[in-house]
Amino acid sequence: MTVQQRRTLATLVLLVSSLALADTELGATLPDNARKVGERRYKSPSDWEGTLKFYRKVYSPKDYRPIINQPGVKAIHIPNVSGKGGWAGLNIYETNDEVRIYVVPNDDGSGSKKGSSKPKK
Repeated sequence: MTVQQRRTLATLVLLVSSLALADTELGATLPDNARKVGERRYKSPSDWEGTLKFYRKVYSPKDYRPIINQPGVKAIHIPNVSGKGGWAGLNIYETNDEVRIYVVPNDDGSGSKKGSSKPKK
C-alpha cells in the first residue's frame, strides 16, 4: 500500500467514525454541537457555508433544491433519497446570521413510515 493510499484510508476511517458518532433526529444526521431549539429544529454551530460543507459530506448535493427566494434569506431542501429513517428531508435556512436546520418528518408526522396520510385510490 502506498503512502497516498494509507492517507486516503486514514481520512476515510476518520470521516466514517465521525459520522457514526454524529447526532441524529428521526435518522437524519445533524452537525456536531447542533443545539436543539424546538421540536425537530436545530441551530447549526457553523455559518451557512460551513453547514453546507458538512452536509455535502453526508448527503449528495445533486439532490439539493432551493426552497425560498427572498432578500436576506437562504434556504435549501435536502430530500431523504435513501428512504431510511423517519424523515422526509432537511430544510436548512439562514436568516439574521443564524443557520437553522429543520428535520421534516415523513408524511404522517410521526416519523414512522407506516400509515401514510395519502388517500388510497
